[in-house]
Amino acid sequence: MYLSYFGLTEYPFSITPDTQFVCNVTSHEEALNTLLLAIQGGEGFVKITGEVGVGKTLLCRKLLTVLGEERVAAYVPNPLLEPRAMLTEVAVELGAQIGKDASMLVKCINRRVLELAQQGKTAVLCIDEAQMMPPLTLQTLRMLTNLETEKRKLVQVVLFGQPELDEMLSQKAARQVLQRITFHYRMSSLGRHEMGIYLQHRLRVAGYRGPALFSRGARWALYRHSNGLPRLVNVLAHKAPLAVFGAGGNEVSYNHVRLAAKDTESAFRRHWF
Repeated sequence: MYLSYFGLTEYPFSITPDTQFVCNVTSHEEALNTLLLAIQGGEGFVKITGEVGVGKTLLCRKLLTVLGEERVAAYVPNPLLEPRAMLTEVAVELGAQIGKDASMLVKCINRRVLELAQQGKTAVLCIDEAQMMPPLTLQTLRMLTNLETEKRKLVQVVLFGQPELDEMLSQKAARQVLQRITFHYRMSSLGRHEMGIYLQHRLRVAGYRGPALFSRGARWALYRHSNGLPRLVNVLAHKAPLAVFGAGGNEVSYNHVRLAAKDTESAFRRHWF
């Protein structure tokens, strides 16, 4: 709607995870470095947690794009699956032939990862929304990390989840999985000082070449009403320019962001003066 008005080639604040918009703010960069270090070290389980909207799915997709040729990735975006369904999903993602029952599925996956090992490759299984997994399915994943040679694990599992994942792993039945998680990172929201960097980066990627679009007051209001949650920042930063466009202006002000927050149920309600 306002693309040509601001000289944009695409919408800079879409809530759809798009890796070209990844901004190397502290939390995201540290989380990605933790993942790469753990995967390079051949750890069986790695865990990334964070509140809703903090950028876990975007981080997961970014990881998938930066894994080297020596890694073969399997991505499960919806792990609300029973063990057989999960094993089937993993087998398909890794290119293994599917067996007739759960035990055969494990054997097929084992055979496939051994083939990959002979090629000098390791399988990396990325599970998004991991807090949704049934307990028995989580234990099934633990069994997959038992697949190994004398030198290294053949399957590495990366869990991305909300804080409820920590609660699930704290249960006695999950203690064997918890003990295998040697690397973990808790993602946080944007810091107030990172708001300008985040906005400028996404605008630049979307083709904006004009003067600063968001005033200092607008940046402060965005942080105030989003608590730094990137998804909520995107929602508000998308709505606010609409008001500027409608009024024929050229800068997003504090009032524009305030109007966007009033129109957004999930925005943090602060004093409006």
